[in-house]
Amino acid sequence: MKKWLMAMITLLLVLSTVTAAIAKNEKEKNNKKFRLGVEVLLRDRIDLIKGKRVGLITNPTGVDQELNSIVDLFYQHKEFELTALYGPEHGVRGSAPAGEYVESYIDEKTGLPVYSLYGNTRKPTPEMLSNIDVLVFDIQDVGARFYTYIYTMALAMEAAKENNIPFIVLDRPNPISGTKVEGPILEEKYASFVGQYAIPVRHGMTVGELAQLFNKEFGIGADLTVVKMEGWKRNMYYDETPLHFVMPSPNMPTLDTALVYTGAALIEGAANVSEGRGTTRPFELIGAPFINGDELATRLNSYHLPGVKFRSASFIPTTSKNVNQLNHGIQIHVTNRNAFKPFETGLYIVKTIHDMYPNDFQFRARDSKGISHFDLLVGNGSIRDGIEAGKSIEQMKKEWEPALKKFMDVREKYLLY
Repeated sequence: MKKWLMAMITLLLVLSTVTAAIAKNEKEKNNKKFRLGVEVLLRDRIDLIKGKRVGLITNPTGVDQELNSIVDLFYQHKEFELTALYGPEHGVRGSAPAGEYVESYIDEKTGLPVYSLYGNTRKPTPEMLSNIDVLVFDIQDVGARFYTYIYTMALAMEAAKENNIPFIVLDRPNPISGTKVEGPILEEKYASFVGQYAIPVRHGMTVGELAQLFNKEFGIGADLTVVKMEGWKRNMYYDETPLHFVMPSPNMPTLDTALVYTGAALIEGAANVSEGRGTTRPFELIGAPFINGDELATRLNSYHLPGVKFRSASFIPTTSKNVNQLNHGIQIHVTNRNAFKPFETGLYIVKTIHDMYPNDFQFRARDSKGISHFDLLVGNGSIRDGIEAGKSIEQMKKEWEPALKKFMDVREKYLLY
């Protein structure tokens, strides 16, 4: 009996080892097939820029799989000439905080002019484009409508169209997968630099797919080429690719941050609740001095939201809201990312804090048109009104779902993978 049992255990160990080896080999094989848009461009599509003066819109995420900067790759290349750089929010080197004005300057490493697209203008001027033949965009997005890089891309596409310059997008993965779409469609009245077009909060698209959608559906009409990736599948999260995660912005340190961001960033619409900026866990930590963390965590966990748990947590932010004050609240722990609904979760967090602390919680002030920053993030005024009127999240979802279903049909036309 003992010999039989030992033989079975040995067989199971062997099978386990073989299975692990097969999985490892399969992953390595898939990794060898994986190519970013920049890698495909330099290997197979150099004809798009050969012999041309190239302008490059990028930031620290513009790297290949070996973490070589696209700025360096382009600058050292012999078959074309890199003549200008363009920086989005946070700058080409990623050194500017969120929302901070960025100056134009000369890049120390290359000596090239760096034109700011988050300073006096967010759209390249004819003067900025006077020394280029083609404009290339290569920046990692995070999959949220209110992340500003996709509008830097859109405005640059408009400028390229107006100045008869071809525009090339080097595609990169949607880090939180390309299959899941969530949230209301932006209403035109609420268009801003944190939401320019009628797309949902979690769009489930790559930057290349968005570029095609913006170009056709919203009338940009640029001479657009998208250099596709190789080996990326829509259901992949960033850590299922061979890529290293490079911070797209100072408060986006990890893939975990990106995963919760499409919902937790709604706290930016509150005047006196911290979204964890100035901590090591931005957007995962949420709190304020007036909150009881245990009570908030208990209330949120009672909803049994899919794929997430909440833990009482306290923290002291060093920047942004409630600086150097002890904040009490929650940490968001994603337990099943495929089931997790970040936007819906973020909405539950905002509404619950509002309902539990009606005398303390404050939305950010409305502007002269009656629009709050929270409205710009969600893309309408009805959700804030609904929270203040005591509507349930389910009631609000029913209101935005018809427009979301229509968008899904439009979106389908522009999917590349």
